[in-house]
Amino acid sequence: MIIDSLPLSPSDWRGDWGLLYSFYYLYYLYYFNSFTPKKMRRIDLAVIHCSATRCDHAFTFEALDACHRARGFKMCGYHYYITRDGQLHIGRPEEMVGAHARRYNHRSIGICYEGGLDENGRPADTRTPAQKHALYALLRSLKTDYPDMVIVGHRDLPWVKKECPCFDAATEYADIEGVC
Repeated sequence: MIIDSLPLSPSDWRGDWGLLYSFYYLYYLYYFNSFTPKKMRRIDLAVIHCSATRCDHAFTFEALDACHRARGFKMCGYHYYITRDGQLHIGRPEEMVGAHARRYNHRSIGICYEGGLDENGRPADTRTPAQKHALYALLRSLKTDYPDMVIVGHRDLPWVKKECPCFDAATEYADIEGVC
C-alpha cells in the first residue's frame, strides 16, 4: 500500500495531534508534487506570535489561512496555530521555511495563538488556560526534537516594534525542557 511506504517527517507526532500532522504532511507532499523526503533545516528558534485579534471575536484557523493566502502566501505562514479552545492546527510542515518573522524564518518555527487584544483593541495577554496548556505541551515536544532551540516572543527580535505576543514568552518559557 502506498501510504505504508511514504516517508514521515522526523517530527510527525505531536501528542494527540499526530494523525492531523501526518495528514498535513501528506498534503504537503502532494501539494509540492514530491514524495521525496526534504532535508530538514536547522531549527534553533521558536517564535511565539499572537493573531492580534480581539478576545471577544473568533479568528479561526481557516480565517488566518485565508488572510495569509490573500497576502500571497501558498499557505498559512505559521507552523502552528492555537485557537481559544486549545486546538492545535498545523499551518505548514516544519521542514518548510515559515513566513512569520522576517530575517529569522529560515531557522525558526512560528507558533501563533488566537487573540492578543482585549475587548477595546489594546494589546493584552488573552490566552485561555486551554491555549496555555496546548502551547506548553507543544513547546516541550519541540524542545525534544530541537534541544538547542531558544523560545522567544516576536517582540524580542531586533527591529520588531510591536507588542506581539503580548506576554514575555522568553521569560515564561526560559527553563522549558523536552519530553524524555
